[in-house]
Amino acid sequence: MGKEKFVYNTQTLRYEKVEVTVRERILQFFGFFCAVVVSVIILSQFIWSYFPSPKEKALIQENRQLQAEIQNLGQELDNVGLVIQNLQERDAGVHRMLFGMDPIDQDVWEGGVGGHTRYPELDAYSKTSGNLLRDTKTKLDRIRRQVKLQSESLDTIISMAKDREKMFSSIPSIKPVRSDKLARSIRLLSGFGYRIHPVYKIPKMHTGIDFTAPQGTPIQATGDGKVVAVKKKARGYGHHVIIDHGYGYKTLYGHMSRMDVKVGEKVKKGQQIGLVGSTGTSTAPHCHYEVHYQGKKINPLDFCLDGLTPEEYQQLVKLAEVANQSFD
Repeated sequence: MGKEKFVYNTQTLRYEKVEVTVRERILQFFGFFCAVVVSVIILSQFIWSYFPSPKEKALIQENRQLQAEIQNLGQELDNVGLVIQNLQERDAGVHRMLFGMDPIDQDVWEGGVGGHTRYPELDAYSKTSGNLLRDTKTKLDRIRRQVKLQSESLDTIISMAKDREKMFSSIPSIKPVRSDKLARSIRLLSGFGYRIHPVYKIPKMHTGIDFTAPQGTPIQATGDGKVVAVKKKARGYGHHVIIDHGYGYKTLYGHMSRMDVKVGEKVKKGQQIGLVGSTGTSTAPHCHYEVHYQGKKINPLDFCLDGLTPEEYQQLVKLAEVANQSFD
């Protein structure tokens, strides 16, 4: 039985019993219940903060381990970034040294991948975990972007290398007459420049090099290309072939006894295209060889580089410079 409560009535000058209504009792009970609940929650928070349960301890430890793993992953990504940076620097060196082109623009290479709001899905995590994950994903995205740029750059290098390889194979670089040793194959040589014409006996510009060789000696293409002319003339170059090598280069092979190619045929460097003869305006069997660049006849001596030691090349230069009589 609950305690009875009395209050003093100043009008009647008597103590009167206080009657508590049901509504007031309910409100009192509800207030007491709420106070208890709030107290329990506060106490629970205090206990959980300082005295976590075994399950909570395991979760906290797992969370710390995950954060440590993410930090290690971030460091590994930093190391990978350094490797990619080194590749980019070497790539830039290759571009500059071999192909004469600009490397990847540094602003493009170092460009960002988005701001703080790039990963809204991480907002659900705590500040510490969210920032850690955000930094790691930013590094990963940057590496992905740089790998893509580097891959595209390497594709460009491969394409240019293939084109450069094609160019090296196409530009004339060997003698038109096959030989193992210079002394065996070239006994007499008439070079580029003014020479005494063998028929007219006057100085005349000699626009090629005359390689003397026995009748029927094979003549080879000095670079990859396409045959654009196969002509038979009674005078001048006689039976001769012209090859277009691309990149502005053409070569002419004159005074052949036989021509083994036809117009439109594609030839490879070193491929036989005919035989040495003495057709046209010629005084002895030889191959008159010319190199044209951008439509201008230039000294072929700079394009006869195959299989010669420095001493043999110097001997070839001396023979070509002798102001003798040409053979055509």
